[in-house]
Amino acid sequence: MTRLLKRQGVRPSRMITDKLKSYGAARRKLGLSIRHLSHKGQNNRAENSHLPLRKRERIMQKFRSPGGCQRFVSVFSAIRNLFVPSARITTALSRHIHRVRALAQWNNATTLSA
Repeated sequence: MTRLLKRQGVRPSRMITDKLKSYGAARRKLGLSIRHLSHKGQNNRAENSHLPLRKRERIMQKFRSPGGCQRFVSVFSAIRNLFVPSARITTALSRHIHRVRALAQWNNATTLSA
């Protein structure tokens, strides 16, 4: 937390967290004299940014070790990024073309390595 605060360059006016008691203890240990808000709905914006990470944590429960999970996730995320189109692609035809191109790239990459 201290590194994060140093990188910001300015002192925050408030700290919004969930109701975990250790956040208040960390704030006191750092000597911050800012308001600490821990209301149920105020932390939604921060927690929603962690949703992809939470999905990966749920998937990791099926693996035997964190290293095995990390190896899988690093390869899987690269492949997934190839096949899942960006949010800017809106029409069904453009999504279809994107997937056809992705499949062609995948076939090219797998035949080269085999």
